[in-house]
Amino acid sequence: MAKKSAGLLLFRETSRGLEVLLVHPGGPFWANRDEGVWSIPKGELEDDEDLLAAARREFEEETGFEAGSGEVIPLEPLRQTSGKIVYAWAMRRDLDPADLKSNSFSMEWPPQSGRQQEFPEVDRAAWLPIESARRKIVKGQAGFLTQLEQMLASARASPEHYAAGED
Repeated sequence: MAKKSAGLLLFRETSRGLEVLLVHPGGPFWANRDEGVWSIPKGELEDDEDLLAAARREFEEETGFEAGSGEVIPLEPLRQTSGKIVYAWAMRRDLDPADLKSNSFSMEWPPQSGRQQEFPEVDRAAWLPIESARRKIVKGQAGFLTQLEQMLASARASPEHYAAGED
């Protein structure tokens, strides 16, 4: 059975255009890597856990921000090259990435030293313009950005969304 992950893709629309919140993985392996390694805040499900509940939990663990109870928009799940299936929900929200407080993990570092060190699971978060996000996000999650853009374009074309204040 394929592993499953779930997460939230936060977005906001500013005078500069559409921006999404992505996170950079922590730890020494990722320290000097940038393009193609950022992700939506997500993580693996616990046994029999509800997908959306897992997405909210993982968002909170990786960022330290409450997921909140705002409207979430389901995106189509994506299968990663590893076979893992990632479920995601888009959520319109604004927050300050400088307030990030990620959980941590322990690993032997340097390798074969016998010493355990703690590292943040996520070392930073950033609001990225959609085109920049396409370069920085892991390849297997880029489809979420496309889905978000299509969803927003469809909403703009439908006047009832604006009337409901969902612009």
